[in-house]
Amino acid sequence: MAGPRRDKGQPFRLSRIAIAILIGVSLGCVFAFFFPHGLLSLSPSVPNRRIGKSSLQVASSSCESPERIKMLKSEIVALSDKNSELKKQVRELTEKLRLAEQGTDQAQRQVLVLGEQHKAGPFGTVKALRTSPTVVPDESVNPRLAKILDKVAVRKEVIVALANSNVKESLEVWFSNIKRVGIPNYLVVALDDQIADFCKSNNVPVYKKDLDKSIDTVARTGGNHAVSGLKFRILREFLQLGYSVLLSDIDIVYLQNPFDHLYRDSDVESMSDGHNNMTAYGFNDVFDEIAMGWARYAHTMRIWVYNSGFFYIRPTIPAIELLDRVAHRLATQSNVWDQAVFNEELFFPSHPGYEGLHAAKRTMDMYMFMNSKVLFKTVRKDAKLKKLKPVIVHVNYHPDKLARMKAIVEFYVNGKQDALDRFPDGSN
Repeated sequence: MAGPRRDKGQPFRLSRIAIAILIGVSLGCVFAFFFPHGLLSLSPSVPNRRIGKSSLQVASSSCESPERIKMLKSEIVALSDKNSELKKQVRELTEKLRLAEQGTDQAQRQVLVLGEQHKAGPFGTVKALRTSPTVVPDESVNPRLAKILDKVAVRKEVIVALANSNVKESLEVWFSNIKRVGIPNYLVVALDDQIADFCKSNNVPVYKKDLDKSIDTVARTGGNHAVSGLKFRILREFLQLGYSVLLSDIDIVYLQNPFDHLYRDSDVESMSDGHNNMTAYGFNDVFDEIAMGWARYAHTMRIWVYNSGFFYIRPTIPAIELLDRVAHRLATQSNVWDQAVFNEELFFPSHPGYEGLHAAKRTMDMYMFMNSKVLFKTVRKDAKLKKLKPVIVHVNYHPDKLARMKAIVEFYVNGKQDALDRFPDGSN
């Protein structure tokens, strides 16, 4: 029987494997000892970085003198200040941009406040808003005036005139004709005690205004133009109280009740200084400049000014803004005429550096609300126009006011056909 066969080379192979394992373990221990972070670790560069930083610090400390450090600090402070200024400018520009954006959509917001948005209708049917809403009345502005107006006004409307002792005779003609026509809603704003007493003695509704010291002298002693400038400040309270005012100068003869002839569709409804259809209602005026050759003709739009001595004004925001603008300019600018300022604020459009007034305006019928130029230059010489009875006649073009006022009463009230003949067209 044969016994198991032994391979003589097996012990040798086992010894070689053991040796290889031993060598591998030994090499691993060696590498682990000398390279604890691995062969590809970046740790060797750390000492380099430390050395570099240290060397830079040494170089910096050796190169930078105290003067250099002081200069660098001052530069840092200057840059900090400049940065603060730039931040301030950015804030200012941001605020201007915000305000500009607000102005851009202001009209849109106003439309939204006034009512809901609508689609445009068919051609020829679209009509824009013409009448601004009235303000909420505020009786706390002037309780004493509020009580007077509550008794005098009719349907929240009243004729208002300012007067001092210089125009006493003309004032008497003024209120005598108002009484004769039967107009109940009128009020005289007395600028001195003499006129207040005169009105009370003639049973004329009167309101004695407490004036500021700065304008008291003008109110008591001023002429027509000076007194006229005060009315824009005084009228503001009437509007704030919620009343529409028909502002009237004293040199006006009333022949009909003006409230029966108003449209009330605008912020301001005024008589014109124009003397015919073109000048009163506007016209296309052609300016000729020969040097321009082919483009020598330039078309312009012209209208004669509104008369600031007779106009109807409603209690609206645009109307109050108009009074504020005119009153401010008259108080801060020298050598200005209230009527010129009144018209500039009404008509000048918005343009660079100026925001125009957004107020609706209407020109009164020049034959119903007649100025003295129309009467003496045209109407009295025309047989047909002489038969027309105006609502009022304003003696604004002539300095001999009282004499012409009395002649107008003789002509229109007493029927004296030659009462106007003795006066020239203009003034002597």
